[in-house]
Amino acid sequence: MLPIVLLSVSGIGLLFLGFQKSRTLLLPAALLFLLVALAANFYDWNKTYLYFNDMLRTDNLSMVFTAIVLGSAFLVIALSTRFIEDEEAQPAEYYGIIMFSLVGAIMMISFENLIMLFVGVETLSIAMYILTGSDKRNLRSNEAALKYFLMGAFTTGIMLFGMALLYGSTGSFTLEGIAASTVNPQQGLSLLLYVGLLMLLIGLLFKVSAAPFHFWTPDVYDGAPTIFTAFMSTVVKTAGFAALFKLLSISFGGVYTFWWTILAIITAITLVVGNVTAVYQNSFKRMMSYSSISHAGYLLIGLAALGAQTKQAIVFYSLAYSVATISAFGVLLLVAQQRSTQTLSSTGLANEGFDDFNGLARQNPLLGFAMAVSMLSLAGIPLTAGFWGKFYIFSTAVERGQIWLLVVAVLMSAVGIYYYFRVIIAMYFRDGATEPIRVSPVYRYVLLAATILTLVLGIAPGLLQGLF
Repeated sequence: MLPIVLLSVSGIGLLFLGFQKSRTLLLPAALLFLLVALAANFYDWNKTYLYFNDMLRTDNLSMVFTAIVLGSAFLVIALSTRFIEDEEAQPAEYYGIIMFSLVGAIMMISFENLIMLFVGVETLSIAMYILTGSDKRNLRSNEAALKYFLMGAFTTGIMLFGMALLYGSTGSFTLEGIAASTVNPQQGLSLLLYVGLLMLLIGLLFKVSAAPFHFWTPDVYDGAPTIFTAFMSTVVKTAGFAALFKLLSISFGGVYTFWWTILAIITAITLVVGNVTAVYQNSFKRMMSYSSISHAGYLLIGLAALGAQTKQAIVFYSLAYSVATISAFGVLLLVAQQRSTQTLSSTGLANEGFDDFNGLARQNPLLGFAMAVSMLSLAGIPLTAGFWGKFYIFSTAVERGQIWLLVVAVLMSAVGIYYYFRVIIAMYFRDGATEPIRVSPVYRYVLLAATILTLVLGIAPGLLQGLF
């Protein structure tokens, strides 16, 4: 509860700071507000509280997911120093909207009532629509925002219709009330419940970029400013999977036999579409968008194989994926800004292709190493956090006996190695520009922190065990 209040107040405060002529206070203030919210998040550790007429619950699990979301937002904002220098940018508005979006993300993580889930989804989604189109001079950004808004609004209607059907069949919006209706039905389960569950799943699967509800993802990730792409691919995905896990584990565990097959098929489609399509991309940013789709597939394995280890697996994978993704986009930001070898599309905009990374490791070993570690982690190579994330996720499928799904995941992981190693090969084995890329101290600290965390969790994955 405290983070929600603090983030709401800080968002308003950042907007008022925007009235000052000097922008120097905006970035430190935003980072300070996030640190305070992160510290306040653990104030009620090992305690469980209900707020807003039992519509929102805080417990250890919700605090851990909230910490991942706030930590990811901290790293992303720390990389946004360019906004302070760009006279056309509006950093006060951007930071304020990010704070409000985090409120929605925390609501999705901590909801105890479907109405609170809907409020959280919409708060987060509306903020993302605005940030996606924030680069008004970029036609791709405008197009991406329009696509995201139209498809998101349509999917929201489907999700809301599903909630209405669930209320009609169970008489309750609360997770416990719905669970009671599915475990001990008085007159058998209604068809409305099954239809409502499917429609609700469609809405949430759209938010996490699961196939076949993923078509918005490549264009939106490619068109949005890179810093906001990093935010969307980490914070939104973490909040979405936290909501899916809570919904399925608490309310619909009694009808697991109904939805697990559907979710497993969607998982397999997501893995194949994400990984195979990423192979054909020449733009690093679009490759990362399809990579995001594939990682949604890996996380869905944990939900389809819902069991005792699913909670730990999803938390660890979300953290490992978020840290590696932010590190990769951080390097991309510097390369795109300073490399003169960018290829231009027909619109005159940078394609941010793989060739831009040629020789990067020789000119700037820190950037090359940070990118290499993040790519290795996303590929699931041992001694990185991504390896243990996939290990935990795959273990849940083994426990449920879903071997066919595990085989698909392993095969697609092998495909993923190909396109992740394209970046590493370009950095270490190809010649490129000779001018070194300038790295500010803030960038250096963020990339070092993300890289060290990835390696530490890869060497000692048990550090997070027993926290929730």
